[in-house]
Amino acid sequence: MDVLVLGGTSFVGRAIVEDLLVRGHTPTLFSRGRTGTELFPGVERLLGDRDTGDYAALDRRRWDAVVDVTAYVPRHVEQAVTALDDHAGRYVFISTGLVYNHVGAGDGLTETTARVEPYRESETIDDETYGPLKAACEEDLEAYFGDRLSVIRPGWVVGPHDPHDRLTYWLRRAARGGPVALPSRLDRPVQVVDVRDLARLVVVLLESDRSGAYNAVGPAEPVTLEELVRTCGVVDPVELSGDDLDLPLLLPDASWDVMQRISAAAAYDAGMPRTPLARTVADTRAWDLSRGEPPLAAWMSEAEEAELLKAALGTA
Repeated sequence: MDVLVLGGTSFVGRAIVEDLLVRGHTPTLFSRGRTGTELFPGVERLLGDRDTGDYAALDRRRWDAVVDVTAYVPRHVEQAVTALDDHAGRYVFISTGLVYNHVGAGDGLTETTARVEPYRESETIDDETYGPLKAACEEDLEAYFGDRLSVIRPGWVVGPHDPHDRLTYWLRRAARGGPVALPSRLDRPVQVVDVRDLARLVVVLLESDRSGAYNAVGPAEPVTLEELVRTCGVVDPVELSGDDLDLPLLLPDASWDVMQRISAAAAYDAGMPRTPLARTVADTRAWDLSRGEPPLAAWMSEAEEAELLKAALGTA
């Protein structure tokens, strides 16, 4: 298939393009041309800018399918649809599990769980608006594409080339050993999906011309926060009170635990792989070492953790 990828040079988009190539498809990348310029030699690149509405490079082109990795606000999908002018078959939209209304929802959220109210009042993206903006994007695409739409709702995506360092933080921390600061409720659920599993789900949905929504969550077996951190290495957990620690893979409080118990049954049925967490951990660690362990994008520093541990353990 000839597949247009709206964004394809960073993390999720990169993994999707890699899988398209492995499976023998022909991707075309549409991006601003600012990142990943060394990637995918021989793959056609079209320059444009979704922030300014510049889709001129798509004019009068036709593709078998479109994979939209970079739409975050309704204007993005509206302008993309207008530019494509029905010159594409299936449309795969990368959404988010945060479109679900978790308030009062039971465990095991599925694709039929009620969504949050779509948000269209502004394009400001923050913790409060991210899910509702994506819900608005889904709604608009459903109205336009109908059965030609496939929606993927990921949870936390981890693996090699992750710019957010969510898993990388715990890998480096485990490698240092010693007491490790962890938040309270060590048995809280954590769902992470290997970026390569997400990418393969995209491609198999294209190949099978399969409609509907799919929760891209993992790992293959449910894990708690403590189990995930112990998978990263030998650690001595020190449980700290509060949920305001600057640590990755945490949600605000226990009321959000349901968002870490989302069902992946439909995605597995469609053909999403089930990479073991230990494999994701090993591959991510190898990638981080290969790039020289640059400074992390965020998260608690060694000095900050040392102060917390000193207070918790009563050490000098």
